[in-house]
Amino acid sequence: MIHFHIVTLFPESIRPYLESSILGRAIEKKLIKISFYDPKKFAVGKHKRVDQRPYGGGPGMILEPTAVLRATDAALQKTKNPRSSTSWIKPVVLFFATDGEVFSEGMAKKLAKVRKPKTHKSDLWVKHIILICGRYEGVDARVQKILKAKKISVGPYVLTGGELPAATVIDAIARFVPGVLGKAESLEASRVSSPEVYTRPETLTWKGKNYKVPKVLLTGHHAKINAWKNKKRQGP
Repeated sequence: MIHFHIVTLFPESIRPYLESSILGRAIEKKLIKISFYDPKKFAVGKHKRVDQRPYGGGPGMILEPTAVLRATDAALQKTKNPRSSTSWIKPVVLFFATDGEVFSEGMAKKLAKVRKPKTHKSDLWVKHIILICGRYEGVDARVQKILKAKKISVGPYVLTGGELPAATVIDAIARFVPGVLGKAESLEASRVSSPEVYTRPETLTWKGKNYKVPKVLLTGHHAKINAWKNKKRQGP
């Protein structure tokens, strides 16, 4: 099983998605688990603030480090073996940043792998992945340095928070967890599929125009169909 720990100020913004459809069923089957840690609950100081003005000037506010570190530490404590002070499998800590390594299918597949520790006799073993979601203008950079977290990015653009990237990463990783998808052939991006897919009806009539399924898909000639799909995957 993979246990995802999400450090976020707004768990309600992604909880419905993660608990729906395929991911929801994966949680019910105990193939994956998702826990949330709100830095607001770990804030320090008289006013329990989690945001502060940036040193050196600049727009917006920054998530202060202590609350984020304490929330992450709460997640790390749950990765420990209850019978010892060590983790069964070393947890992975991911930190969303614009200068991080671009998240990919290969990275998702690698993160989904769970290898049973040789010293652990039980079959009930868990891999823990902690995702730190920023907000406002970001998280104090010392958080990533202290935790030695892996910086990743989901694309060359800026979002208002790390919750959507977290949901994207969890979704991509969960697909590679055995049992999450109904068919093994659904796992690979290179499976016999393409950017263009068609189903019934063979001829779709919409506002007076007819839109037909490509003839090659109706031939039953697997070699020609696969060649067509490969060409579509490669693009123009």
